[in-house]
Amino acid sequence: MATLKVLDEKNISDINIGTTILEALIDNGIYINNACNGKGVCGKCKIRVVDGEVSTLTETELKFLSKDEVDNNVRLACMTKLRGDTLIEIIGKEKETKVLVDSYIKDFEIDNTCIGYGVAIDIGTTTVVAELINLEDGKAISHSSMVNAQKIYGLDVLTRITYENEKGEEGIADLKRVIVDSINDLLIDITSKAKVDINDIKKIAIASNCTMMHMFLGIDARSIGVYPYKPKFTESKIVKAKEIGLKVSDECVCICLPHLSAFIGADIIAGIYVCDIKNIAKNVLFIDIGTNAEIVLKTNEKLVSCSCAAGPALEGMNISKGMRAEEGAIEDVIIEENNVKIKTIGDKEPEGLCGSGILAVLKEMIKVGIVKKNGSMIKKEDLDENNPMGNRIKTVDKKKEFIISFNPEICITQSDIRQVQLAKGAILSGFTALINKCNITMDSLDKILVAGQFGAHLPAESIVGVGILPKDVIDKIDYVGNVSKAGAYITLMSKKALKELDELSKEVEYVELADTKDYEKIFVKSMEFPI
Repeated sequence: MATLKVLDEKNISDINIGTTILEALIDNGIYINNACNGKGVCGKCKIRVVDGEVSTLTETELKFLSKDEVDNNVRLACMTKLRGDTLIEIIGKEKETKVLVDSYIKDFEIDNTCIGYGVAIDIGTTTVVAELINLEDGKAISHSSMVNAQKIYGLDVLTRITYENEKGEEGIADLKRVIVDSINDLLIDITSKAKVDINDIKKIAIASNCTMMHMFLGIDARSIGVYPYKPKFTESKIVKAKEIGLKVSDECVCICLPHLSAFIGADIIAGIYVCDIKNIAKNVLFIDIGTNAEIVLKTNEKLVSCSCAAGPALEGMNISKGMRAEEGAIEDVIIEENNVKIKTIGDKEPEGLCGSGILAVLKEMIKVGIVKKNGSMIKKEDLDENNPMGNRIKTVDKKKEFIISFNPEICITQSDIRQVQLAKGAILSGFTALINKCNITMDSLDKILVAGQFGAHLPAESIVGVGILPKDVIDKIDYVGNVSKAGAYITLMSKKALKELDELSKEVEYVELADTKDYEKIFVKSMEFPI
């Protein structure tokens, strides 16, 4: 047995020899960036071995570690096994993350008033938001937010489902426990801010994607991760909040909004409802951009939807210097004639690129001709010898990189560009497939609504600049914010809202892109950058 000492954290005793450091940290609730849940493909779980006995450095680790990091005993926690008592330092502590709270909300009639308080909650894959509501008048009193604590089991839903596959009932219980504990913390925070007794909460309404709802309720989500991707339920649910584990009064109920399918969840149904898309007498495209990009197209005839596996690149993952939208992340880039200007969150020293920063730098590289239509980066020799951008293009192991920041050095690599290219191809192909299915043209679109945490931080110039959406639609883009939480709010205040949401979830047609005519050709064409 071994003891693991973690700087600025609790010591962990009685660990079996051969256990990876990542496993020890997760089992004891100590946070470490763990995007891939220990698969050794993201390179984010870096630790420094200060003292002790661990396994030898692996080839996998060398792919992600610089020479300086190797010299300073930096390792990947998922690859490093304990051989005896060890002292480590976790590199890259968790920082404050931007969380979206505000949103557009349609006019509606409040018909469900009562004495007491309600809570509207949006459980996102990345963040969780809670808002305390006075049920007598519908006024918001306080709100709170946090990063989804399930992050210790992976940053995307499929990685968390993989954890359930690996751990079985134990994994299902773990994922439920951490999200329920997080919501209990949020409930304490919002009630203490408002000086409200937590036992006066009468109703809690939850909107989320389908996987998060399963995990919150402790329902097996493994069927969502394998073909034919069938969830255990899609209808709305009303359950006793205390039975789930929420620390509220016995009479408090929890209202879970309905889903359409495994990949079109309550968050999207809420967005359609909140924006009143069904009743807009125009052609409207609704899109929530994330690891999965959900798209809904409304025409005069119908509502159709699809989900695109965009991957985590647009949220800063699977990117060599990618990170979440937290302090120190580069969120905007401008390439001028002689310089590259960067803006970081919190105006801190740059540490990496968040999603908006990745799109911003790629947009600029396309604009100045450093990235070609097919996604390849030009060679340094292709530039005029007096062009200062030539000093920023380098080749490492026969792969080109573009230096965004010299001190510290932060680059975007050819592999990073390919990751974004795949994501943009997936989203644009879904958009195009729905347009084709409904027999309309780009010109006939009247409005494009961008929803969600990630989309809110993407300037329209970046969205069209890298070709996620066509340039022709830039003037039609509107941002609607956290409509998932807004849908939960309406459900608290309107008796008929939940019924209408259930009906709406059955009206939206889901399109399986893989079965769409000529989809492969659409996808390949959608991969091209707008040059």
